[in-house]
Amino acid sequence: MSVFANLVEQLADLLAPLFHGSAAAAAIVLFTALVRLLVHPLSRAAARGQKARTRLQPQMSELRKKYGRDPERLQRAVLELHRKEQVSPLAGCLPGLLQLPAFFLLYHLFSNPTIGGEANELLGHRLLGAPLGDHWVDALSGGGLFGEAGLVYVGLFVLVAAVAAFNYRRTKIMMVASPVTPLADGGQQLPGLGAVTKVMPFMSFFTLVTVAVVPLAAALYVVTSTTWSAVERAVLYR
Repeated sequence: MSVFANLVEQLADLLAPLFHGSAAAAAIVLFTALVRLLVHPLSRAAARGQKARTRLQPQMSELRKKYGRDPERLQRAVLELHRKEQVSPLAGCLPGLLQLPAFFLLYHLFSNPTIGGEANELLGHRLLGAPLGDHWVDALSGGGLFGEAGLVYVGLFVLVAAVAAFNYRRTKIMMVASPVTPLADGGQQLPGLGAVTKVMPFMSFFTLVTVAVVPLAAALYVVTSTTWSAVERAVLYR
């Protein structure tokens, strides 16, 4: 934890001439961008996998018609098709999973009053008027929704909502282009899948809840990563 705190402090010192009192916030944004650059090759692989699965939809439909009444045979045939086409169903999950450690590091770093037995000096850093260790509820109690810190959160919420709306539209388009219909025994659609399909496009809006409940530093990571993902997906899935 102390090593990571030193890294953030050093990045903040480098950025201080440009960002002054918000240098630590800029360091978090830069750190997030570096993390996303590291996992970008996996994102590209996930995009290739998604395009391959879309291309394989006609063959998948034929397999469902042929083995719809034999779930085990259907599963083996689908796995064989994926192996032959070098498509991994889990590839799309890896970029998100590999980012979780960085998010939790930031969360704990800006949630603990002490680091290595000493006072956590990072908690004194701010983004404009909002302390990086505070939460939205602190901003509301300190100056209200349109106070100095409250306006920082308003800006973040507006950005997250815009990105979520963009992701919602793209998700709906991709679900129409590449429908997923896993089958249960007897060739019937899995119970509850229809409800999950309806909810899936709205998942991006849950980022608003995350921003509201985590420390501002972790919220910055989430907002930066979500925005990066939206731009990255727009480019890779065009």
